[in-house]
Amino acid sequence: MAAPPVVDLPLVDERLASDLADGLAAVEKLLRSSVESEDAFVTQTSRHLIEAGGKRFRAMLVLLAAQFGNPDAPGVVPGAVVIELTHLATLYHDDVMDEAPVRRGSQSANARWDNTVAILTGDYLFAQASEILADLGPELIRIQARTFSRLVRGQIRETVGPAEGSDAIAHYISVLADKTGSLIATSGRFGAMLAGAPADVVDRLADACEAIGVAWQLGDDLIDVAALSDDSGKTPGTDLREGIRTLPVLYALASDDPADARLRTLLSGPVAEEDVEEALTLLRAHRAMDQAREELSRWIDRAKAALAGLPEIPARTALIALCDYVVERTG
Repeated sequence: MAAPPVVDLPLVDERLASDLADGLAAVEKLLRSSVESEDAFVTQTSRHLIEAGGKRFRAMLVLLAAQFGNPDAPGVVPGAVVIELTHLATLYHDDVMDEAPVRRGSQSANARWDNTVAILTGDYLFAQASEILADLGPELIRIQARTFSRLVRGQIRETVGPAEGSDAIAHYISVLADKTGSLIATSGRFGAMLAGAPADVVDRLADACEAIGVAWQLGDDLIDVAALSDDSGKTPGTDLREGIRTLPVLYALASDDPADARLRTLLSGPVAEEDVEEALTLLRAHRAMDQAREELSRWIDRAKAALAGLPEIPARTALIALCDYVVERTG
């Protein structure tokens, strides 16, 4: 069994760090047992991505949010497992849609077996999450259903793309909010609700976590362009090579400056390998990068505004520090 993820939040006091580490260890144990099946192959495929590791970021947010109530409440760890199983299930499905050969440094399930196995394994994880959720009460089931609806709508809208004549940038941000922000928002909501926190605290944590989630993804967009090496864990220009129109790309394409004609041509589709360095150089120097950073900052400001109304406990300090880190990681 792999070790649970290390808690690495800035400005976390020792007691909170210890509580989070213990909580994540409990999450990891239940996560693994929750996918066990009488069929050894189902257990193997279901544990494939669990054993590949991951930060358990969403589970950690559940545990942090629970600090605003009773963090030892019996539903907190199962709630975190529900969130993590849901996230893992979406990864299995994403890899099929993206035809991705690698996930978390390991061979993806669709590459190791096939698309059918990967899709059905994702479905199985959704089912296991639902079984745990059934013991947590109808209100949480309703919240999970709404979250899942947003996840699917976001994926569909990303696949279809913006409607003719609509704002491609607004469409992109709304897709991020649904695809990425919604489950992270539910992480904060579940943790606070299951710990018995007051309703206004629950709402603030959900708002803050959604904003952090969107900002984190926008940060990834910036890192893909701004990183000068693959030290970030992602080869610079990966999105450009795949023709993915991230926020800096969309801002650059929206420019009508004649001086940007070459950049717009390069970004009009997947960038050929021999043109990647030129595209990165032009995009790094373009106003689009500052515009994307400004958008990221707006989401972080929204998160901090929500956090400002919370009780002054170490968990709030950790969440504010996380907001600062999301900005700092982009340079």
